[in-house]
Amino acid sequence: MMVRFVSIRMARGIVTLLLMVTFAFVVLRVSGDPVRSMLSPETPAEAIAAFRKSWGLDQPIWIQYIRYLQAILHGDLGQSVRDGRAAVVVVAERIPVTLQLTVPALMLNIAIGIPAGLMAALRKNSLTDRILMTSAIAGFTIPPFVLGLVLVLLFSVELSWLPSGGSGTVAQMILPVITLGIGGAAVLARFTRNAMLGVLGEAYVRTGSAKGVPWRRVVINHAFPNAAIPILTIIGFMIGNLIAGTVLVESVFSWPGLGSLLVASVLSRDLAVVQCILLFVAGAMVLSNVLVDLLYGLLDPRLRSGADK
Repeated sequence: MMVRFVSIRMARGIVTLLLMVTFAFVVLRVSGDPVRSMLSPETPAEAIAAFRKSWGLDQPIWIQYIRYLQAILHGDLGQSVRDGRAAVVVVAERIPVTLQLTVPALMLNIAIGIPAGLMAALRKNSLTDRILMTSAIAGFTIPPFVLGLVLVLLFSVELSWLPSGGSGTVAQMILPVITLGIGGAAVLARFTRNAMLGVLGEAYVRTGSAKGVPWRRVVINHAFPNAAIPILTIIGFMIGNLIAGTVLVESVFSWPGLGSLLVASVLSRDLAVVQCILLFVAGAMVLSNVLVDLLYGLLDPRLRSGADK
């Protein structure tokens, strides 16, 4: 049963990834002529035609798409028009730089969001609950680029405590990590509160309290492990969203990661690099959600039996 459960999840992930690749491929080509964007208006027609042929842009879009899928299956993601190197090499250079933000931001999400949600659930309708949930609403409604600009104005311009951009030091990481982490922590706090409230109303929790089991043990050993199953869902989505969310944050803080590379590649119509970045982001989101589904199956056998049926 476990083999079929894994196979179904993997098949869904592959289909999702194929749809993402197809959507990105079509949009990038119908949104404008990449050759006209890369070459100057004074370029002779013969040179334009030669450029199209050398990069395979002279063929119908469906032929380009089939060739692109065939190249992906052989591990070829194309070459960057800007510097002539393989697109996967250009993108791979930026991945560690982006992970320097996303990994600490995810840790910040969990470190703030889950304890805040637990505290709010255990003190439902109290002043603490209202303060935490009001702060959570404010946290995920403020756009990341707005929050980033506010942090720069406060801590860099007014107080001169932290640098406003760049990379390479811990001090330069603080503001972008906070910008990425606040919104996710707010969402996780609200989700954790709702999940815990649903579990705290179950009969086995009330029975444990009635038998004299310490409340802390009931929460830690029984309530939270059951509430953790749906919490895994939001964490899985957050992993992919953090990578996608670096586009704006890296632009605000001049962080040389995937986000900055994506913006530069879109402006220069470097299709191979743009497609490679989108493929990586989509793959990260699909992989994180497949892993969450697998953890679901390990934590709750009922899901495996439901998938088999």
